[in-house]
Amino acid sequence: MNQKLKVSIVGASGYAGGELLRILLFHPKVEVHQVTSLDFIDQPVSRVHPNLRGITNLTFSKTQDLTPCDILFITIPNGKSMTLMNQLIKIAPRIIDSGADFRLNSAKEWQKWYGNKHQAPELINKFVYGIPELRKEEIKKANYVAGPGCEAIVSILSLWPLIKNGVIEKERIIIDAKMGSSQSGSSPKLSTHHPERRGVVRSYMPTGHRHTAEVEQELTVGNLKPEVFISATAIEMVRGLLVTIQAFLKQNLGEKEIWKIYREEYKNEPFIRIVKEYQGIYRYPEPKILQGTNFCEVGFEKDNSSNRLVIIGAVDNLVKGTAGNSVQCMNLMAGFPETLGLEFPGLHPV
Repeated sequence: MNQKLKVSIVGASGYAGGELLRILLFHPKVEVHQVTSLDFIDQPVSRVHPNLRGITNLTFSKTQDLTPCDILFITIPNGKSMTLMNQLIKIAPRIIDSGADFRLNSAKEWQKWYGNKHQAPELINKFVYGIPELRKEEIKKANYVAGPGCEAIVSILSLWPLIKNGVIEKERIIIDAKMGSSQSGSSPKLSTHHPERRGVVRSYMPTGHRHTAEVEQELTVGNLKPEVFISATAIEMVRGLLVTIQAFLKQNLGEKEIWKIYREEYKNEPFIRIVKEYQGIYRYPEPKILQGTNFCEVGFEKDNSSNRLVIIGAVDNLVKGTAGNSVQCMNLMAGFPETLGLEFPGLHPV
């Protein structure tokens, strides 16, 4: 395909929308057509995203003023896109929604985890859950993709090879997730106010994390659904997400055998890095060195005194956790190389 894809973004003034715009503006096969915002209509993009000064002359439009495009990205708060989707599908034949509205397979599950009735249940089954490493062929053929939650994608990618190969117990998988502040979005509130957030290590959701539903859904093999328990902690970091997962081996596997399972499963996946070093300070995955990249790093260590396996996963929540993963899905849908526009390797030191 020689002609560039015409793409637009609904909700481009938020952190995820801005990151998506940054990536797409440098994508060689894409033309950014329109970007929308509720709060910054007719204002230049660079006023909200100063890193894009001199890069683009785009201004924010109203959602109602969108005109047809090839692919429409949606990066608006949970619960909003389902109220607009019947109108948005008329604007573009292919849609990638970064929010939670179409991630779960049923309206009943949505109501259970999000507390209100789904407004477009007839569209739920039209969306493919957007993790390329698990659903590559489905995404290639999809018209509508639902991007995963940032905590969900790193947990799923960290656990999938072990679940698929049946080497860990499904009855008790415990995930400790440490979150950077950007995952709470750009709308200010007391919990993100600088005097309240600075220096914090705050357990804000010890139980009942909504991404539990996604993780269990995507790690279900056959009719065997795992039991996943997530605790979330806010830490003083802007970008990044680290999960430390406690799982329990069914048999006494050695670390080399576990390594082989990961390597076999992810050997053709360009954005998965298995990290387990025996020297240096970056021996396990660490969000700091993933800033701005679309990589997910996964590492592990076996407890030699028990059958406990500690799995560690890290991503930049705004890139592989949201915007970069969406572009990876777009590349697959459009028949582009999967890595196109996502080659940035990160910085060190940061």
